[in-house]
Amino acid sequence: MLAVRACVIAATTVLLAAAGATASAQTVSRFDDGSFENPRAAVNSFNTLTAGQTVGPWGVTAGSVDLIGAGFWQAAEGDQSVDLNGRGPGAVAQTFSTVPGATYTVTYALAGNPGGGPALKTGSALVDGQDFQDFSFNTTGKSFTNMGYVNRQFTFRATGTATVIAFASTTTTGPYGPVVDDVRIERCAPCPPCGNG
Repeated sequence: MLAVRACVIAATTVLLAAAGATASAQTVSRFDDGSFENPRAAVNSFNTLTAGQTVGPWGVTAGSVDLIGAGFWQAAEGDQSVDLNGRGPGAVAQTFSTVPGATYTVTYALAGNPGGGPALKTGSALVDGQDFQDFSFNTTGKSFTNMGYVNRQFTFRATGTATVIAFASTTTTGPYGPVVDDVRIERCAPCPPCGNG
């Protein structure tokens, strides 16, 4: 199991490195659409997207993911969300402008697809290909109308003028993975100078 998880993270890291190389040659903008609202999936249904396809400003960088449409299940914010397991484990990533040396806080809503096992869904949040936060969510007792979203948060210091944020599933069995929604990234205000007294 650990070997498979390592392979998923390694594959995601390679794909993120490639995505970062591409992004540096393009215009990079602010972080956008953390609620996965565009494009719209069919109401009460979902679209399966594979590596190389996009979900608005997000790119599918490994495996496949499901873009969940309005009404299919409860969203944390807006109408849509992403199941990080499409046909199997997948990953999404977005490149956005950052200030080198600045600190950023990432918050996101986490749940899991309660439609099938395993009950414990696992994944990782990555920054520039590095695993910043492992996450897990137990879907026992949850349903499409009561997803039970929880908020997760971490901080990172930007090393360049563009940063890649990604979410990858490490749930290796089946199409029922961790669910991510309402991703927000804010630059932390610099600390005030220390007083002399």
